[in-house]
Amino acid sequence: MWEVVGHDKAVALLDRSLRNGKLAHAYLFVGPPHVGKMRLAIDLAKALNCDGEQRPCGKCTQCTRIEGMRHADVYVIGIDGRTEIGIDQMREMQHAANLKPFEGRHRVFIIDGAERLSHEATNCLLKTLEEPPSDVQLILLAGNESLLLGTVLSRCQRLDLRPLPTAAVHRALTERWGLADEKATVLAQLCGGCLGWAVSVADDDRVLRERSERLASLIHLHRAGRAECLSYAADLASQFARNRESVREVLALWMGWWRDLLLTREGCADYIGNVDQRDKLEEEALSYSLKGAKAFLESLRQALTQLEHNANPRLVLEVLMLSMPTRKGDELLRI
Repeated sequence: MWEVVGHDKAVALLDRSLRNGKLAHAYLFVGPPHVGKMRLAIDLAKALNCDGEQRPCGKCTQCTRIEGMRHADVYVIGIDGRTEIGIDQMREMQHAANLKPFEGRHRVFIIDGAERLSHEATNCLLKTLEEPPSDVQLILLAGNESLLLGTVLSRCQRLDLRPLPTAAVHRALTERWGLADEKATVLAQLCGGCLGWAVSVADDDRVLRERSERLASLIHLHRAGRAECLSYAADLASQFARNRESVREVLALWMGWWRDLLLTREGCADYIGNVDQRDKLEEEALSYSLKGAKAFLESLRQALTQLEHNANPRLVLEVLMLSMPTRKGDELLRI
């Protein structure tokens, strides 16, 4: 039984290829964080090693050990607090790939955040992609495939995992995870179609509190002077050097906020994602011109792209702060 929710086309393709013995030796799963890439990769690893009649059965020793991340032949390679996936990690993978499976039929290597491969690590990976052993399955997970070399992309079969419909997320949260309807409604809206995020915070109010605090800090910047905005940019740039993903989360949160401001401004509040902030959005929406809000949303998109391509983070974030539109009537605060 495939555990991943939604993504029926991807599951059908993998299941059919598995039954016909025509799986590609390497797959690239592309989609935003928490959309289900890792879940699908684990399901495929289980299906490849499952001892049941209908693979993956989810009940045999192979499936349960893989699900618990205790299987000797299934490896997850990630950043682990570093800024990139390095050459040493790929060399270890290359060595392990040349060994015979220890307890299953296939060795499965899941590279989480494949766009974070260093140049040297990418070259090392290419050697395995070009001549993969028959009992090795490579699965690359990426949020932004444009950062991967074309030589890597050409050697993988790509599967796009798009955000799920809000109704599908809500149904999964109530039926599979047993959440109350009210909480499921809020999380289904907030997660933007990425079920994994909703599930991860369902029993952890701390995450929602941190999100509210981040939003409050960002909203405060709308009224702050330039000195405070530039100081915030410097702090964020320093944080980026330690944990890139946390800064991307901040900017993505801000993008969602400004998107909702535009929707509220145009009378489309039924489509906002930050449903728990509806009153604040309505209060803030008329404080900005439509042109200014659209321009800043585009500035946020550009900043994320520039950071992905290793532009100077402090410069990118300072320019972003200076491009923030001024609230009507608050012009003097920017002086």
